[in-house]
Amino acid sequence: MALEAGSARPAPRPDGGGVHDIFVVGGGINGCGIARDAVGRGFSVYLAEQNDLASGTSSWSTKLIHGGLRYLEHREFRLVRESLAEREVLWKMAPHIIHPLRFILPHHRGLRPGWLLRLGLFLYDNIGGRKLLPATRTLDLTKDPIGPVLKPEYARGFEYSDCSVDDTRLVVLNARDAADRGAVIRTKAKVVSARRDGALWHVTVEDRASGNREEIKARMLVNAAGPWVDKVLRETVGENDAHHVRLVQGSHIVTRNLYDDPRAFIFQNADNRIFFAIPYQDDFTLIGTTDRDYQGPPEDVAITEEEIHYLCRSASEYLRKPVSREDVVWSFSGVRPLFDDGASKAQEATRDYVLRLEENDAPLLNVFGGKLTTYRRLAQSALEKIEACLGKKGPDWTASAALPGGEFPVRGLSAEIARLKAEYPFLGAAHARRMIRLYGRRAWAILGSAKSYADCGRCFGGDLHEAEIAYLMQEEWARTAEDVLWRRTKLGLTLSPEEAAGLEAWMDRAGSGPLAPSAADAARAAE
Repeated sequence: MALEAGSARPAPRPDGGGVHDIFVVGGGINGCGIARDAVGRGFSVYLAEQNDLASGTSSWSTKLIHGGLRYLEHREFRLVRESLAEREVLWKMAPHIIHPLRFILPHHRGLRPGWLLRLGLFLYDNIGGRKLLPATRTLDLTKDPIGPVLKPEYARGFEYSDCSVDDTRLVVLNARDAADRGAVIRTKAKVVSARRDGALWHVTVEDRASGNREEIKARMLVNAAGPWVDKVLRETVGENDAHHVRLVQGSHIVTRNLYDDPRAFIFQNADNRIFFAIPYQDDFTLIGTTDRDYQGPPEDVAITEEEIHYLCRSASEYLRKPVSREDVVWSFSGVRPLFDDGASKAQEATRDYVLRLEENDAPLLNVFGGKLTTYRRLAQSALEKIEACLGKKGPDWTASAALPGGEFPVRGLSAEIARLKAEYPFLGAAHARRMIRLYGRRAWAILGSAKSYADCGRCFGGDLHEAEIAYLMQEEWARTAEDVLWRRTKLGLTLSPEEAAGLEAWMDRAGSGPLAPSAADAARAAE
């Protein structure tokens, strides 16, 4: 099924010698955010990701755009203020994938006192310039509809606002916007070496499928490799003593719906950790996260039985109906590359980002830490350092520019769903909702002139059709069933193993292989 490539703005061209301004290592939220900001200012950008976009830390999050209530305890006021301010900025940029979410914090006698919680929530409401999200309120849980979900001893609580986000789609949409504006985005492309030669970086990139290598020249290198940032410095750049990140493992479990209410819970533990129980993908509840130091290779991280039982036991401390190991339908684990600030406990290590610039004829910018909520501000800070080295190009622009598909009013999600359903009446209500929540206004590009499901091609299970897969392969760098089911759509929660295998076989036949670009990307790479 052929799809037309999305409209692209003219690509900023490398100079006459085929030199890019910036080479970005890493296709997580920080790398893609920096690439988008930079190309939008007029820099030529090449980004290489060794696996799939968001296949590392960025897709193993708690799926929140939040201020970080617990960071107040660690006196990270700048980070909290910046994060709180970013919630509504990001919501306006991507109202299809970011949604307001109310959180209930039950008061647990014997842990943090009520006055301290009220003070923290007062600061939370007032230091970030909140305008759209509703304020905190105190709850009588003996009367609130959600009260029976909890054990009777939790009679009082507080309700406040943050936002949920589809983390992987946030990354992919930043990459898509960067590509639409002229960046070259390459997945399954491993950077095997990077060396300075005068005022240029010579970066060798290997196609992980074919083993073919090519050399890319760039005026500046940005190391945004997340958990692999030190490894890039040691093995690729040659800084053998690099040790800047502290890897902290965070794990989550997913169960069938534990309660019928759109609000989430934030719970306190006796060990001073906090964790969440969040409505997830309509039919599930997401519980997490853990915090523990991790010493192994980032790609080998996996949730342990100890962590699963910890999360089940912790949730059962609050919920009237206990959560057992048998309730868990999926689990995932990832490592957060926190800047090593010497904190004694994993949960106390700073979540703030740190940017380290090595000024040279060919400068190097290393990115440490960060979180989904502050990725755009991190990118702005990175561009300040980049422009100090390469010269100023354009102004800050990302705060008012929608991500692809999000070009509608911040409170317009329901209207978009209704409009899609009206224009494609064969869509089921849940399908129309899923399409808008994933693709926003680009859902129309997927459905095209379809008049029935038959026009959408083969169905791979549920409401996943060939037209959607073709779009994801051509426009969003999907190469495998895993890319589609666990990152682009999360439909891995509902499709059977047989259906997933059928999708994998179809993609193997239909795809043109790792590193295959869209027509627009191929043209940019050839310039």
